[in-house]
Amino acid sequence: MAEYEYRALELPARAGRDHVREVLTIHAQYGDWELAKHRIWPDGRRRVTVRRHLRPGESPLPMPS
Repeated sequence: MAEYEYRALELPARAGRDHVREVLTIHAQYGDWELAKHRIWPDGRRRVTVRRHLRPGESPLPMPS
């Protein structure tokens, strides 16, 4: 089973679809992240979780709180 590193991104309600796409594209291009989960709250906030494969010899970074 593949091991992944996860990172949660919080985006404000005022962040439009184009801005969210740009943020995710940058993470994908420069950090090898892929979309794992995307949740839009009733007030418009977005919580996006991205993941990437752990490279050999790496351990996952702790999630910032």
